[in-house]
Amino acid sequence: MELGGRRVLVVEDDVTIAASIVARLRAEGFTVEVAHDGPAAVETEASWEPDLVVLDVMLPGFDGLEVCRRIQGRRPVPVLMLTARADETDMLVGLGVGADDYLTKPFSMRVLTARVHALLRRVERSSSGQGARIVLGDLEIDVDQRRVARAGVAAQLTPIEFDLLVHFARRPRVVQPRERLLSEVWDWDVHGTSAGTRAVDSHIKALRRKLGADLIRTVHGVGYALEAGS
Repeated sequence: MELGGRRVLVVEDDVTIAASIVARLRAEGFTVEVAHDGPAAVETEASWEPDLVVLDVMLPGFDGLEVCRRIQGRRPVPVLMLTARADETDMLVGLGVGADDYLTKPFSMRVLTARVHALLRRVERSSSGQGARIVLGDLEIDVDQRRVARAGVAAQLTPIEFDLLVHFARRPRVVQPRERLLSEVWDWDVHGTSAGTRAVDSHIKALRRKLGADLIRTVHGVGYALEAGS
């Protein structure tokens, strides 16, 4: 499927900002729905099942963090989180509840659409083949079905967590610098930014929590390496 034909749910309580995002995404060829509060966002995501969610943090009803928890608890879906605050803690909390990427307001529509395309390209690329099943010791990954288990126990990963794990699994015991992970997994055009490297660290922490602390080794000052199957 062409990326431009994908469905995007925009969740933003500011009507003016929401209208601008919707107009730009529709001009890019996306099919777009909009919700203006937390309950409506969860309901629309469940009934419409979009390919990606653009999600503001500050919402009436309940906030975007709770929206992200609920939708990721139902099914994995890429989430681009929007925040009005530049506090890095907010970004890390958002990533911790399942967001794949984030943007701090104000942002340009060009940057937003670039991030949307990058997220969808990543999902498309990760599901395009390159081996339907990966087994490394007690770690089993079904790439086509996007399922993972360790020692026979299934784990529910967010889209970015799954893609990050597959990236490691295809290069077991090879040290991956954070900058390379940002470029090859996130498809970010960045070089060593603090926010970017913290995003990597946050998702590594999530993988360890869900699949075992011994799964990924930290190489201090360099990056990470998958230890499963060694």
